[in-house]
Parts: sequence; C-alpha cells; structure tokens
Amino acid sequence: MPTPNISPRSSFSRALVAPISASFRSAILCLGTLAATSSVVLADDNSDLVARGRYLATAADCAACHTAPRGGAPFAGGYGIDTPLGKIFSTNITPSKEDGIGSYSEADFARAVREGVAKDGSHLYPAMPYTAYSKITDDDMKALYAYFMHEVKPDDHKPQQTELPFPFSVRSSMAVWNLLFLGQDRFKPNPAKSAEWNRGAYLAEALEHCSTCHTPRNTLMAEASGQSLAGGSIGSWYAPNITSDKVSGIGGWSDEDLTQYLKTGHVAGKAQAAGPMAEAVENSLQHLSDDDIKAIVTYLKDTPAISSGDKQSRSDLGKPSTEAEAALRGTPGQEIGENGFHVFTGSCAACHQVDGQGNDHYPSLFHNTATGGDRPDNLVSTILYGLHRTVGETETFMPAFGPDASFTDRLSDRDIADVSNYVLSHYGNSAVKVTPTDVARIRDGGEKPMIVELAPFAGPIAVGVVVFVIALITWLALRRRSQPALG
Repeated sequence: MPTPNISPRSSFSRALVAPISASFRSAILCLGTLAATSSVVLADDNSDLVARGRYLATAADCAACHTAPRGGAPFAGGYGIDTPLGKIFSTNITPSKEDGIGSYSEADFARAVREGVAKDGSHLYPAMPYTAYSKITDDDMKALYAYFMHEVKPDDHKPQQTELPFPFSVRSSMAVWNLLFLGQDRFKPNPAKSAEWNRGAYLAEALEHCSTCHTPRNTLMAEASGQSLAGGSIGSWYAPNITSDKVSGIGGWSDEDLTQYLKTGHVAGKAQAAGPMAEAVENSLQHLSDDDIKAIVTYLKDTPAISSGDKQSRSDLGKPSTEAEAALRGTPGQEIGENGFHVFTGSCAACHQVDGQGNDHYPSLFHNTATGGDRPDNLVSTILYGLHRTVGETETFMPAFGPDASFTDRLSDRDIADVSNYVLSHYGNSAVKVTPTDVARIRDGGEKPMIVELAPFAGPIAVGVVVFVIALITWLALRRRSQPALG
C-alpha cells in the first residue's frame, strides 16, 4: 500500500505516520487472514453438505433407476422400468442445462422429488417413489440438491421418452391421483421411541422407500391403507411381508440375520436377494453405515405384525432330496415329472447340487424364501431373468433361462413350469403348483391391476362420451330452433 504523502521535514508527522501505517497494515493483514479463514470454513461447510447429500442419494437408491444399464452415464437416465402401466424410462437428473436439472432451483428440485412435478409442470409417474420422498426433511433436501448440483457430472444425454397407452399417457391425471394419495407431511420423530428407532423409521419410510415395494396396492395402484410392509407385487417379482410377524414376516429373524441380509443380500439357509432387492442391496444398502443398518433393523423388528395366514415361515420349508439322487441311478420319469427332472439335471443340478444342497457359491433350494413362499413369482422370475448382485468384491451370478438367455439355454414356459414344480415338490413348498399360464403371466410382467385391465375400454368410452355430448348439444339446439318465437 502507498505511504501517505506527508512531508519528511516534520518529525512529528513522521512519528505519527509510522504507528498509523503499521496499525493499518496489521488491520489489513488481519482482515485478509479472516477472509481466507472464512472462505475455508465456507468451503468445508459446502463440502460437508455435498458429502451428506452423496450419502443421502445413495440411501435413496437414486442411481439404480436413473442410470441406464450397460455403461450408461451416472444419473443420466434412460433406465426402462417395467410397470403394469407399461415401460417408464427414467429422466436425466444430472445438472445438464439442456437435458437434466441444471436449471432447477432448490424449490424446483424439492417439488420434483417430493411431489412428482417437474419444473415445466409435467407430472412424474409414481415409479419415482415421491410418495415416500415426500417425508424427506428440508435439511436433507438441501444436501441432496447441493450434491446433484455440485458433484454430479453434467451429461447432455436425452433419454427415451415414456409413451404409455391411453389413458395413462395423460400425465395431468396424476394431479388427481396426488390429491387422493400423496401425503404432504415431512418425517416427524416419535417422541415415545428411541433415537435409533426414529433414525430407522426415517431411513425405511423416506429414503429407502421400503413400503413402495413391500406394500400391496389398491385398485388405483396406491399403497393399501393399513397394510404397510405386508407384501406386494412389483411386476414379475413379489416383495414379501417384512412386518414383525414371526411367521409371515421377519419377526422370527435374528438381528444378525437381518443385518447380514441388508448388507449382503445373502443369508445361508434363509434368503437370497434377487431382482429389485438385489439392486437395492448392490446400489444402496451395502453402502450404509453399520449404525444406519442397525437402526433399520430396530425399526423393522418393531413394525405392527401383519399375518398373511402362513402356518410355517417360508424360510423353514424343505429339506435335501434323496429321492432325486436315487432317481439319477434309475429310469427318470417314473415317480418324478420327467420333463422337470430332465430340465433340473441339465440346467440346475450342476450348481445347486443333485440333492438341492447348494455349495459355497450357490444357495440351497430348501430353507430358501424363493422356494418356500406361498406363491411362485420369485422362483419363476429368478429362472426367467437370472440373478446378479455385487457386494464389495464378491459377485453373485445366476444365468437367465428366459428371454435374455442364449438360444441353447432358453427354456419354454412349459419347461420352466415343469422344473419349478420339480423344485417345489422336492425342496420347497409342495402345495404351490405352477402352470405354463403362470409362467407366461410372470414373463409378461405379472398380475395386471384392475385399472390396467379396464384401460383398453377407456378410448371407446371417451369417444362414446364425446359423441353423446355432441348429440345432446345438437338435440337441444334443434329443439330450441323448433320452438315458436314468443311475442
């Protein structure tokens, strides 16, 4: 800084200027240091906010749906989600100004996440679990926004547009659905419960959105009231009852079993995560802290028990089959369904063993929730679509025998029904029977809700209503014209 222009002839002036100049320089240095320190603090605060947002986005499993398979850019959209309404393609949620959410304000972002309404006013479908995300707190929403805007790499990928059949193609109809079924309340801790329970409730109900899959749906495809976590169909798969019921739910599981399942998707002699649950474990749950996993377990073990009427836990059914081993030494098809036996020995026994015992890499076919359940959806879906789950450095894989299989490995609906019945009768719930029609239904995306079954009639009904209204207006106009004028 230049020295003030004071004459050197004045010793008084020199004496006065020296301390003032020194003090001024010291003040400037202090202010500079303070500013630098403040910027570091602000940078650290912003870094902490982004890091928290990254963790929350992982807990919310955003990447699973918003990243296209086979090398899609993270969060750039294009993942096709099979739903009873048709295939819904996820949107680009990178901060791209052209094709993503780069122009979204924090309020725009919060509205899309919590209410399913994009910045341009268009409605999202509830394949995006905004009914659960509506519970996300304001502080966590701020952190999520910071993460997506400041750390996610922009990508100008334009995903394929969702084109559903009429009337589901009318997105504005979702406004009515939201009025009926979308809650507006943020998560509120229960003061009667522990901090750990409340943390688990927040994670399970909001971020991990467990009820979105594990709750049955009503005729309008909203979560059925009073049946939270009692089990529900999600396309070809079935998300089982995870209430605290000791037989139908997970009340009979130990805390250690539940913790291991959530972190790895594998509990020997009990369950294997496949389909959407495998994705949740791979992309989200395995990355949560041990404290958060423990909190989720605490919450789930304390949910209201809802019985599905089961007499025995689905993970307790079955035993090794010595009959199958004996049949290998004799003529197949005498006591065992011949086709199912042949498919099993040709496609399954090499990995799962002849007696269904499995090994260190492949699970047993008994004491397995997929074969011990009261419905065959998950067994058939696993055969059709296979299984892929990566946890840490461990990759778990089962090949698909359905539409994605090679021609030589592809099984018909009859083959899959026969081998399913063979497995169920020898290793699992023998009361469950599978027909080729069941396989075709599961291959086609599972049971269709009533609203979907009635959809083909929506067009003709709409045309009929328009024709009726036009005819009524025409009739009224002709009637008025035919009446004599008064006066």
